[in-house]
Amino acid sequence: MTLPGASGSLGARVAAAGLDWIVPDWPAPPRVCALSTTRNARAGQKFDLTRSDPQFETARSELRRWLPAEPIWLAQVHGTAICDADAVSALRSRGLPEGDGALARAPNTVCAVHSADCLPVLFTDAQGSVVAAAHAGWRGLAAGVLEAALAAMRTPPANVLAWLGPAIGPQAFEVGADVLAAHCDNDPAAARCFMPHRPGKWFGDLYALARRRLTRAGVASIYGGGRCTFSEPDAFYSYRPD
Repeated sequence: MTLPGASGSLGARVAAAGLDWIVPDWPAPPRVCALSTTRNARAGQKFDLTRSDPQFETARSELRRWLPAEPIWLAQVHGTAICDADAVSALRSRGLPEGDGALARAPNTVCAVHSADCLPVLFTDAQGSVVAAAHAGWRGLAAGVLEAALAAMRTPPANVLAWLGPAIGPQAFEVGADVLAAHCDNDPAAARCFMPHRPGKWFGDLYALARRRLTRAGVASIYGGGRCTFSEPDAFYSYRPD
């Protein structure tokens, strides 16, 4: 999630609090803070935004304590719609807005996406005047959710920083011909983001696909990647069974 208007060393504060949340290592401007939660809050507290069980409320309260406002949560549908989080009152009055990205220009507004294997991507411009967060699974990537977020930011892509959060890694993301076709039919060179595994199956690299699409869109400052939600079960949730 991206937090315009926040300040201070968020990484140091998170570490001092004993949390294992991820603070992006990217040169975002000081007025922009970002973090990616893990499966855990404090020791013994499981963190899951989607569960209504009382046992998870403590962890959710822990998150709220770190934020300047309630996040704009989305009803994610693996599409390309980007919601304007600055219209927070209108959005909340209608329930969860449907979309796979959120954008904000006003200070103290929190853009957020949730994921388990899909790729969360955070954006800011170099000045910190606009931030965005996108939920990018293979469908969203192929449909252009990252390009939609960039277009909504209305800033030159060369002035944008992007951070790739935890997603399923290329050694675990087995896909079929439908996923290969979704990415390669219109971009044959994207085949380099897939490694043959067994008959009719490939390993797909969400990080490489995202970097390719961002680079082709004009974004040069791309950070993050390298974690795997499947192979790090103590840290992340995964939709893939063991």
